[in-house]
Formats: sequence, structure tokens, C-alpha cells
Amino acid sequence: MAEPTHELRELLMRTDEEFHRLADQHHQLEGRLHELTQKHYLSEPEQIEEVTLKKRKLQVKDQMESILRQHRPTH
Repeated sequence: MAEPTHELRELLMRTDEEFHRLADQHHQLEGRLHELTQKHYLSEPEQIEEVTLKKRKLQVKDQMESILRQHRPTH
């Protein structure tokens, strides 16, 4: 079942502007989180940013999953 989901994601990346925007945003959040995790020590503002970014990333992922569910064929 992973393959059809991957194909659907690829299709939505090309055809659904909102899904594409969310995927870009998810990628940017992931990149910033990666930058923060590479540090040995996070300042208090960076710790707050990390928590906020993780929450936002989950929200974006949930929105993407919602779009995927709308486009999946029902059995």
C-alpha cells in the first residue's frame, strides 16, 4: 500500500497547489529543525522555537494527510 500512496503524493505535488505548498512548508520546517538538532546546546529561545516548529510540522503533515485521504479511492 505504500507504493500507491507514494504515487498519489507525487501526483498531488504536480496537480494540487495547496498540497505542494504544504509539502514545501514541511520541508522548510524539517530543515530548520535539522539545523537546531545539530547544535550541542540550545538557548531558551531556540528551545521554544524547536517545540513550536515540531508542532507546526505536525499540523502541516496532518493537513497533507487530509488532502491525501480526500484523493484516495474508496474500497
